[in-house]
Amino acid sequence: MRVSEGETACGVAADGAWRWRRRGLEALLRRTLVLLAAFAAVAFLTPMSIAFAAGSASAPAAPEPVKTIALLGVQFLNDHQDLEPTTDAERARLASMADLFKSKLEASGQYKLIPVPAEEAAKIAAGPEFGNCGGCAYDYGKQIGADLVGWIVIQKVSDLILNMNVYVADVAARKLRFVHSVDIRGNTDESWTRGMTYLIKNYMLPDHL
Repeated sequence: MRVSEGETACGVAADGAWRWRRRGLEALLRRTLVLLAAFAAVAFLTPMSIAFAAGSASAPAAPEPVKTIALLGVQFLNDHQDLEPTTDAERARLASMADLFKSKLEASGQYKLIPVPAEEAAKIAAGPEFGNCGGCAYDYGKQIGADLVGWIVIQKVSDLILNMNVYVADVAARKLRFVHSVDIRGNTDESWTRGMTYLIKNYMLPDHL
């Protein structure tokens, strides 16, 4: 059968159109496959990324170890001892300040109180003030086996003005770690308790020595 030139041209055109459509379909297929591969990679990596992020998120910091502390004593400086001798009520408050100091620190969970043996307590009572004993506080702390030693000094200027001071020293480093004071108004059980509570809560415990 003889094919005319027109039929040949039509066949060539049809074949060219088919090839063009085929190339277009192949390109579309390749793009589709690329997109599907990319989508699959993202779908695979996203859970891994989340898991990695969750795993690499900073874990809560480990709590600092509880430090042992020994309260060596509470000293009372009465500026007018000759005119206004220290009363039994004031001596009772000194003892209550020691108990309050220990209970507040223990309750915080940051410190463990170590009792001062009777023999050491007798030496402390008979010895000089801690600020004038050539570092005896560190020696007492070492003998007791405490990480820290503390002592309290309460100065009575008058029945209306008193000053409360707390000192804490590092036994191994042989240096003071904490020194703070508050003024209190009124020489009563309530004023002393409020002063000591405020000092410990707002200054000592936040420092976590």
